[in-house]
Amino acid sequence: MKIEKIQALRGPNIWSIRRKKLIQMRLDLEEMENYPTNKIDGFRERIEKLMPSLYSHRCSEGVPGGFFHRVETGTWMGHVIEHIALEIQTLAGMDVGFGRTRETRTPGIYNVVFNYLEENAGIYAAEEAVKIAEALINGQEYDLNACIQKLKEIRERVRLGPSTGSIVEEAVSRKIPWIRLGTNSLVQLGYGVNQQRFQATITGKTSSIAVDIACNKELTKRMLHDAAIPVPIGDLVTHEEELDAVIRKIGYPVVIKPLDGNHGKGSSINVNDWEAAKIGLEHAQKYSKKVIVEKYITGYDFRVLVINNKMVAAARRVPAHVVGDGELNLQQLIEKENKDPRRGYGHENVLTEIEIDKDTTELLEKLQYTLETIPQKGEVVYLKSTANLSTGGTSIDVTDMIHPENITMAERISKIIGLDVCGIDIMAENLTQPLKESGGAIIEVNAAPGFRMHLAPSEGLPRNVAAPVVDMLYPPGKPFTIPIIAVTGTNGKTTTTRLISHIVKSNGYRVGFTTSDGIYIQNTMLTKGDTTGPLSAEFILKDPTVEFAVLETARGGILRSGLGFSQCDIGVLTNIEEDHLGMNDIHNLKDLARVKRVVLDSVKKNGWSVLNADNEYSMKILNDLDSNVAIFSMNENNPHIQKFAKEGKITCVYEEGFVTIKKGDWKIRIGKAKDFPITMEGKAKFMIENVLAASLASYLYGFGIEDISNSLRTFIPSAQLTPGRLNVFKFKNFKVLIDFAHNPSGYEAIEDYLKNVEANKKIGIISGVGDRRDGDIRECGRIAGRMFDHIIIRNEKHLRGRTEEEINGLIIDGMQSSGRNVSYEIIPKEIEALKHAMGMAEEGTFITALSDVISNAIDLVQEYQAKELLEDDKI
Repeated sequence: MKIEKIQALRGPNIWSIRRKKLIQMRLDLEEMENYPTNKIDGFRERIEKLMPSLYSHRCSEGVPGGFFHRVETGTWMGHVIEHIALEIQTLAGMDVGFGRTRETRTPGIYNVVFNYLEENAGIYAAEEAVKIAEALINGQEYDLNACIQKLKEIRERVRLGPSTGSIVEEAVSRKIPWIRLGTNSLVQLGYGVNQQRFQATITGKTSSIAVDIACNKELTKRMLHDAAIPVPIGDLVTHEEELDAVIRKIGYPVVIKPLDGNHGKGSSINVNDWEAAKIGLEHAQKYSKKVIVEKYITGYDFRVLVINNKMVAAARRVPAHVVGDGELNLQQLIEKENKDPRRGYGHENVLTEIEIDKDTTELLEKLQYTLETIPQKGEVVYLKSTANLSTGGTSIDVTDMIHPENITMAERISKIIGLDVCGIDIMAENLTQPLKESGGAIIEVNAAPGFRMHLAPSEGLPRNVAAPVVDMLYPPGKPFTIPIIAVTGTNGKTTTTRLISHIVKSNGYRVGFTTSDGIYIQNTMLTKGDTTGPLSAEFILKDPTVEFAVLETARGGILRSGLGFSQCDIGVLTNIEEDHLGMNDIHNLKDLARVKRVVLDSVKKNGWSVLNADNEYSMKILNDLDSNVAIFSMNENNPHIQKFAKEGKITCVYEEGFVTIKKGDWKIRIGKAKDFPITMEGKAKFMIENVLAASLASYLYGFGIEDISNSLRTFIPSAQLTPGRLNVFKFKNFKVLIDFAHNPSGYEAIEDYLKNVEANKKIGIISGVGDRRDGDIRECGRIAGRMFDHIIIRNEKHLRGRTEEEINGLIIDGMQSSGRNVSYEIIPKEIEALKHAMGMAEEGTFITALSDVISNAIDLVQEYQAKELLEDDKI
């Protein structure tokens, strides 16, 4: 078997709108296409022995063991690989369950689709599932445990930490979108101007001064002491003489810790003699030259969490430990403890596995113990010097037991230090008494406290401490997203996107939009090129200055990665026409409609889907959408328009020369189409269609009729504003039109426009693109033969596996079937073809260059215009 391609879908996609994280693997079964599982001797027995947990997979049978039954009766290897990929992820602590396997039109080649939680782990699962299947087919041994461990390592390397993850999960539960910024824990919630950022538990609202104070333990201690909050006595030291002086002053036992340390690194607690103190100083200075020495406070280790100056949770933390039974040694007790199902690798479970490290061995040495020592029954042996959960510690929720005075004190501390998310470490016998009575003290204040101990304590009630963080970032009434209008279709996407963006900008919004020629904020291009995919959409949504997004959304990005947004307010489908068919398993208009409708399926339920009533395949999905629907048409008497009118629904039509909004039989005219410059005085019918789509989307969003009309009147088409969209350049004796038309429907639109253009001679410069079907290339040639008097064929780029001769032959075949005797010549390079056409132009000639490399053609024509003006000035 051979993997042809693996894609990670990250947003709404053709397989599922709700399940955004999917791996799509294109798999060639090769000879295994002839061997379903029931024709492979012993396959059922081998897969069940290796992965007995697959019994839980119900498959299409709908009952436990359903998958094994399918294997027994015979299923293809792509289906088996789908289930293996799901199960190995689940066994590695990433519970996933959605999958689909579908054969393509090419026999033996399948799309294997399944969930993932972490992208890198999902890709690894795809690759490894094929290896596992091959091992099972061949009866070879396979180390499944090594695979699971590798998946766990990948997961821990790339996943969000438990604190960050909990905030993201809380945001998702409120339908707040999120974007991971980079590969660490920096996350953006919301879009555009309404975004909020956080990293771990530090938010965009966290004061940098407060963080600096919390990181300086001595300053923190002094500020709290000055505010009459109990803290341990002690001082800063840098060498042994100072250490000795401080210990003489405060007495044993002491705690020695680095000034700038965190997570307990470099700390030594309950130090009772001079030799241990010197070792503690040396250990602490590995992390910070300045070291804090303070009185060791007896009692339990508590963490109180304060968010937005309100106490939300408290937990007692217990260092990793084992309890002796009088029979097992320490090594055996640790192994037994790690078998607790609550413990796992990294952060996968409530508790973390206990690892034996230097800290462990040093603690045991102080007790004169080794791993072979058998503790007495009931004896507690601590294995770590700190109570961090990441080193195997446990936590006990005590939120409901904390005394009101301690709550008030904790909330005061958060304000004194200035932290919006504040973790306060307290050493005390209990929190049920005020600290002044229990003799407890504040040990430390943390600027990025972990949430795991509160989210999933080993004992007591779990606390949803992520909720108050999201409440703080997005209090009631604060928006978390920005308006999004997404535009898709075969033709007209870019112009419609630009028209809507212009209307939005004219109404006072700072708009960000993506097109096939670049990313723009307002009218400033920030990135050049085809930017109609999910990364470009994300670019706009990440920009903190953008108030409104209009996103051209092409099929390539949808197929490659899914959408770059979760939901949009309005989705516009301009049309579904034949283009790029035969690629990426999209063979006909039904397949293409399935891709384009992903945009409409992402529209909010109270949002609007805008469809072209004149386009057959657009209307086939009309009644299968969850959002509100409005339609537009060039014909007021279109049956769909008439049906909508009877039902009192909203439409937009071209009637008696006007662009008109209709609601039932009620009409309101936006204006005459010929008054809108983009329509070329009403001659470009396909541009009027774009105006209808843009007007309807803008009206549905809530813009006023007069505002829409004024915006359309001020949208002046040009090579700068609408590159490659009906750009006409005037010379003294001839004109040049440059357009992006590259498929039969685009050619027909140009043909319709040229019928209204008076010219003594019409010259066309055309090309064929190698990834089109033979019939599409011929049809473009046939239409060109109808509309031009002379044709220049050029083929400089995008041969994509074909030869120039092959493509030119198809174009010429099409031209010759047009019914006209059209002259032609072949000039391979586009620039040379344009120069030749302008050089041969006579008075009244109209040159049309249909090009998919717009910038080169525009630059050349503008250069010739400049030369002509310069020569006129000299005259």
